[in-house]
Amino acid sequence: MNPAHQDLLRLAPEIVLCATGILLMLVEPFLNAPRRNVLVSLAVLGSGLALLATLYPAAHPGMAFSGLLRIDGYSVFLHVVVETVALLVVLGSADYLDREGIQHGEYYALLLFATAGMGVMASAAELMTAFIGLETSSISTYILAGYRRDTARSNESSMKYFLLGSFATGFFLYGIALIYGATGTTQLAQMSLSAIPGAATLLNLGLALLLVGLAFKVAAAPFQLWTPDVYEGAPAPVTALMSTGPKAAAFALLLRILATVTAASSLWFWALWVSAVLTMFAGNFAALAQSNVKRMLAYSSIAHAGYVLVALTAAAASDQIDLGIAAVLYYLAVYALMKLGAFLLVSQMGGDTERLTEMDHFRGLGMRQPVAAACFSLFLLSLLGLPLTAGFLGKFYIFNAALAAHLVWLAVVLAINSVIGAFYYLRVIVVMYMRDPAEEWQPAQMPWAVTFVLLVAAAGTFYLGLFPGRVMGFASRAALSLPLR
Repeated sequence: MNPAHQDLLRLAPEIVLCATGILLMLVEPFLNAPRRNVLVSLAVLGSGLALLATLYPAAHPGMAFSGLLRIDGYSVFLHVVVETVALLVVLGSADYLDREGIQHGEYYALLLFATAGMGVMASAAELMTAFIGLETSSISTYILAGYRRDTARSNESSMKYFLLGSFATGFFLYGIALIYGATGTTQLAQMSLSAIPGAATLLNLGLALLLVGLAFKVAAAPFQLWTPDVYEGAPAPVTALMSTGPKAAAFALLLRILATVTAASSLWFWALWVSAVLTMFAGNFAALAQSNVKRMLAYSSIAHAGYVLVALTAAAASDQIDLGIAAVLYYLAVYALMKLGAFLLVSQMGGDTERLTEMDHFRGLGMRQPVAAACFSLFLLSLLGLPLTAGFLGKFYIFNAALAAHLVWLAVVLAINSVIGAFYYLRVIVVMYMRDPAEEWQPAQMPWAVTFVLLVAAAGTFYLGLFPGRVMGFASRAALSLPLR
């Protein structure tokens, strides 16, 4: 039976992404060097068209493919986030790939395939569909993490990510099997206990295993140990993607399960509470000890996953679940801009093989390259949560959701961790503006594409810090579009 025409249109972003990825691999063998312009143009066109293709799902929400996908404002919001990330990463990667001598169509194809998987995860209304999206995204990023084949750290990054990610996938898949045994379905909206003995125990165990699998993907404690090594070893543009898109998609799936399956909220509440606290402290305290900026940003990503978990906990605890969901969505959007800009700037400042990513290599950047230093400072201050930046309002909405759910102690822990994070963010700014540059320091060239991406990320960080109403309104409507428990 052929899928309905409307179903295909609702899946249009993923179809465009996958078709473009296939086209890139088919076209590359016929291109003469230099082939960069054709590859980048195709990748930008594909990711841009995918972003444009979200207009139809936004205007025509509903179920697709016999209930496997649910297209609503929530999934559209996440599509916009991950596809914007993909577009900016494509633009920000081109010069890096030229510099490293790894400019190939397969890089852009894998990036687009990973984005398609993230989109499926955001729209999944059924667990096996979510698993397919998760694996499509994961397998692509496993390969991208080791894309610098001649670099030992990159190979180590890919291997660690693959091995640990495979275990997490096993937990997730086994959890689906237990849930199916307990409920007789994998449809999220239809999950109710069957009459078999021990069904409640099976359901709780299945949901616990799902949480373990997804906690790995979002780098939540105690499953965060892979993050610094993988982020440091992967090519910096890939790290920019991994720290934003897949994490947003995994949080999207967690939220959809939490909002739809009644048993998940009561079972996951304390697990999310404890994980949020551990994740915030683990990320921030480890970041304090880092002398490598890229590794420091990796630990910072762990801490920010803890901040998002605070809002998730609020959604699990409160009758006003939409408040917690809206806070998560807004934070994922602003976090993507901040982290994307920071990692792409590090990719350019790091030089060949990213050998210049130690803290000392950033000494005097404010004097030598004031625009780059200003952008980096903005991203760091926003990650810190300084007023007038997007990061401040992101944390404010999470605080608001936590207090509305009467999670006062969790809000206090969030405040304490924000203060801890200020030390290592401000330390980088001090090094850039208050230390003399090393004599052997050479200014990094800032290509126009990277400059454009940095300016977009910086402008977005300022805009969302000063005028959050439009995006927060979009996030609130997206939260209400979910079939809340």
